[in-house]
Amino acid sequence: MLFTNLMPVSPAGRAAGRLATFAFAGLFAGAAAVAQTSNPAPGTAPMQQPAAGQTTGHAAPGTAPIRSQRTAEALAPGKGPSYHNRWDAYAGLSFMNGQAGQNLPKRYNMGGGEGQFTYWLSPKLGLAGDYRWAAGTTPVLPNPTYNRPLVIQNIFAGGVQYRGPKNRYVGINYHAFAGGDSGDFDYSVRHYPLGPSPVPACPAGGPGNLGLYCNHVAPWAAFGGSIDFNQGPKMAVRLSPDLTLEHFGTETRVFFGISLGVLYRGGRH
Repeated sequence: MLFTNLMPVSPAGRAAGRLATFAFAGLFAGAAAVAQTSNPAPGTAPMQQPAAGQTTGHAAPGTAPIRSQRTAEALAPGKGPSYHNRWDAYAGLSFMNGQAGQNLPKRYNMGGGEGQFTYWLSPKLGLAGDYRWAAGTTPVLPNPTYNRPLVIQNIFAGGVQYRGPKNRYVGINYHAFAGGDSGDFDYSVRHYPLGPSPVPACPAGGPGNLGLYCNHVAPWAAFGGSIDFNQGPKMAVRLSPDLTLEHFGTETRVFFGISLGVLYRGGRH
């Protein structure tokens, strides 16, 4: 028969056939790739690089060199504050404690607000003005009328701020303020709903009083700092704790205050 003398294909022959198939497949793939490179689709031609010492008239979009430092800072990703602001303004909610009478055995707590403006003489040192308003109810001496009357304080102060450690995420300031605390201790007595109060607020009103200070302005000071959590080049969330000192009675007493609010930086040195 015609195919009687044909020998069966050996395993080595099969392997050679497979190798040839892979070789041809690779050859066709390489040819196709070369053809695609030599004849690119419209709009996909590679950019021609200028020869050494030559410059092109027009840079590719988005590749023009940055021509100023300020532009470079503005384009920086996640840019934080430069800390070269001329001024900043702060407003927040505050908590304070105090003692409303010379001989009262317990302190009282107040809630309120704080506003502050700082003008920076340099990136490190600034002059600040600070205003605080706070109100709370206080325990008083035993009496048949009042349990916890309302006390209000208005504090005006000024001082200095010093800028401490800082980076793009957080900045720390230290401050020292001094001023006056206007205490309104007889608010509840003045606003007694049924006419004149049967119990005076302070010793000047007569015996059997509530043991409160009489209304007046007393020396006041605060020493502390603030932590600014930056939300961008101009805005920050500020946490500001400090120790406060007042002299309403016969001695200087030390208390605690803290506020939380928003800081805005403006201007530039």
